[in-house]
Amino acid sequence: MDACDVSSAASPLEVVAAAFKSRVAELQDLVLARSMFPATALPDLASVDASVTAMESQVQDIRRHLQEELDAIPKAKKLIQRSLKQQEKLQHMLANLPSGMREDVFTPHLEQSSSRMQPECFNFSSSVPERELKIKEEPVAAPKKGRTPAPRWYISTEELDSLSSYMRGRLTLEKVNIAINEVASYADINAHLVTCPKKKLSEEMWDKALELRDIAATEAVKGKPFFLEVDIKGPGLKLDHTGKAILTVLRHLGRIHETRIGPHRVFLLSKQA
Repeated sequence: MDACDVSSAASPLEVVAAAFKSRVAELQDLVLARSMFPATALPDLASVDASVTAMESQVQDIRRHLQEELDAIPKAKKLIQRSLKQQEKLQHMLANLPSGMREDVFTPHLEQSSSRMQPECFNFSSSVPERELKIKEEPVAAPKKGRTPAPRWYISTEELDSLSSYMRGRLTLEKVNIAINEVASYADINAHLVTCPKKKLSEEMWDKALELRDIAATEAVKGKPFFLEVDIKGPGLKLDHTGKAILTVLRHLGRIHETRIGPHRVFLLSKQA
């Protein structure tokens, strides 16, 4: 069999393997033709056959290794795409992060009180109001792993400028992004309360946690970061004229979605696309 007989659709490795087998067959024929004494030719042929078998095994190993590498390429491409997407998100956050918050957003809360307690159910940014820290002061385990922080999808100058003047009003990029950080902190608090055991909470906070668990279990909210209208108490976002304008802007730009569950007005945070 000659290498030129191999289909043009075959892979380069298959072409090489076919040529290799063809050459081996030719060598075997030549050895047989030269030998007039089968008794002495058989050992030589056996040696050639063993060498050929070993070489074929090596070729199979090479093909298997190449196939594994080919199979890994799509996974590597997906990983690269996800990494680039995550990089874009982080760059967007950094570019639009309000001044004075570049360290606070990623700094765990309660640094000043860490020497006296390490609450399992609270580990969030420094913008969290002190009113939410009504938990028992007792040593507990480290924060649970695997809990995803609420998204802080800050708006850009271009997005703010794209709004109509009546909607934008006197809002600034700084005010809106501070509000985004604050509502994300509210969502973090609620997520912690939903999963926090009773022994780590005061009676007042436990009642709120039970209510939040009922809301979190609804079809509209399940698995999504959320906060309630009653959570909004400043300092960056209040239920005044400016605060209502900020909520309108956030809804218009797709940062939050609103629903009503029982007596509560519930806001769901959107994840960055």
